[in-house]
Amino acid sequence: MNKTNNITIIAAAVALSFSAAALAAMSKTEYKSAKDGIGSDYKAAKGACQSMQANAKDICMAEAKGREKVALAELGVAYKPGQKSRYDLRLAKADADYAVAKEKCDDIAGNAKDICVKQAKAAHVAARADAKTAKTSAEANTAAHEKSAESRKDADAKIADARKDAAADKRDADYAVAKEKCDALASEAKERCVKDAKAQYGKS
Repeated sequence: MNKTNNITIIAAAVALSFSAAALAAMSKTEYKSAKDGIGSDYKAAKGACQSMQANAKDICMAEAKGREKVALAELGVAYKPGQKSRYDLRLAKADADYAVAKEKCDDIAGNAKDICVKQAKAAHVAARADAKTAKTSAEANTAAHEKSAESRKDADAKIADARKDAAADKRDADYAVAKEKCDALASEAKERCVKDAKAQYGKS
């Protein structure tokens, strides 16, 4: 199967899985065929990276691996639609982006590289936190619809807690970036920078 046909099958299956009129998900045969196609695409992408040198090769390999993971996760949504498979897809995208971003930071040196790594980590934390919040919200809403008004109240509380946790995780990651930027400064300027960062992100 060529790459175009592989992508077409996956896209069609994903669309089918989200359709209210869909009667069945992807068949085992279609799943295996699409999975084999993804594997072939990954091997071809890895092969194309071999002619590259140094960090350019590392970035290429990270991109190839990331595309494979995301494609497999998308295939999982098509084959077994549901909250878990959609959550796994969000995580796969977050992890793939992070892996590539970290490799790109290797092209930088000194404090600029440290900042780059912290920013990549902050974006990763945010993406995973959003994925977790979406999953918790979906599960809580589903449970509430199946039960009583009391369950609706409990679901709202769970969603609020998930959003609060996500906000805290993002704030901590952003604070780490801000502190890293302060390291490029010296003496009093650095102290003021750290103090301002603590005030901005609620750190003591």
